[in-house]
Amino acid sequence: MEAYPAIVTKRDTRAYASKPIPDDLLHRILQAGRMAGSARNRQPVRLIVVRDAELKTELAACGQGTGHLPSCAVAIAIVLLPEGGEPGKPFEIFRGPFDAGRAAQNMMVTAWAEGIASCPITLHDFDAAGKVFGLPEGHVVANMVALGYPAEAAEARDSQPRLPFDEVVHWERW
Repeated sequence: MEAYPAIVTKRDTRAYASKPIPDDLLHRILQAGRMAGSARNRQPVRLIVVRDAELKTELAACGQGTGHLPSCAVAIAIVLLPEGGEPGKPFEIFRGPFDAGRAAQNMMVTAWAEGIASCPITLHDFDAAGKVFGLPEGHVVANMVALGYPAEAAEARDSQPRLPFDEVVHWERW
């Protein structure tokens, strides 16, 4: 699938088939995340691949609305380094989360182009998530991406309509 159709047809999916994601395809998805741009080329994003069912269940307890996390084939945690990679220096509030989002979107669009569904996940309890992963001081899980082939028996959901183009896009000024 070309990039534009993948972008406009991708929908968050929370029901997954039990089919594993092949390693070569997973590597391709991870590479797409790794290649996301970053402000000043600081590259503050690191990725943790989670396949273990018990670990996914433990991580689901760190967020809200995360009930689908244990059933995905693979979850990818997007970790932000402290500013400059130095312990004790927090990530830059305006740069780090944007870079994490860019990596997540690259991975989700790449996955969808290959027929793999995804859903972003927020682990609201940053401290608990950091302990589960054994993160070094100052590192934080910005978000996660659940990946898996869509469940065939999943109930079809009505897609929520997007706001009209002219309501979202402004030219030159508000």
